[in-house]
Amino acid sequence: MRAQLARVDAVLIQAVIAAALSFAHLHDIASAAGQDGWKAWAYPISVDLLLVAAWRRLRSGEAKAAGWCWFVIALTASLGANVATAGLLDMTHVPAWLRILVAGWPAVAFLGGTLLAHSAPTPLDQAADTAKDNEVQADEPELPPTQQAHLPVEQAPHQRPATEQEPPENPALPVPAALVAHARKVAAEHHTRTGAPIDTPTLRARLGVPAPMAEAIATHL
Repeated sequence: MRAQLARVDAVLIQAVIAAALSFAHLHDIASAAGQDGWKAWAYPISVDLLLVAAWRRLRSGEAKAAGWCWFVIALTASLGANVATAGLLDMTHVPAWLRILVAGWPAVAFLGGTLLAHSAPTPLDQAADTAKDNEVQADEPELPPTQQAHLPVEQAPHQRPATEQEPPENPALPVPAALVAHARKVAAEHHTRTGAPIDTPTLRARLGVPAPMAEAIATHL
């Protein structure tokens, strides 16, 4: 037990030291590129958060291509700052291209973080998938062949006409009143701008909600 704790402590200490050094290098690069004050401290936080978000996406197994793309971008920014501060760059005369990269990084980080966050499965989508699985499992169990032979033809579940099968009832999703009010403002703005009522896909994209929630909101408009 003590040996395991010692290994964990050594790994944590090494991780803290490496993170602190990388943080300082990114701060120095941002400061040398003209981003002074609190902005220079925000750059390393942005790089590290994007790196963590991309790594979590890779661990989740969802949209690995996007996860690898943003992981490589964040890792390149971190490694580039570490290498640049090793004496290869004159910190008093930073080239213009590096100033452009540093100034444009916030937009890149915002785009990557937004794509990683909105492409992840939401709890509502997972709940809908779980409900569908429960509905499938709640169907009538298949009878043994000996019992199916004694069932009348009209009572066999797999032989019922499609017109006699009742469609499954989809329970309405609860929609907060504040979200409905915001959706009405979005719909009014869309109608004023385009002259046509807003459709469900556009409403879903503007609000950033799953398809079932967008359909539920559309019924209130």
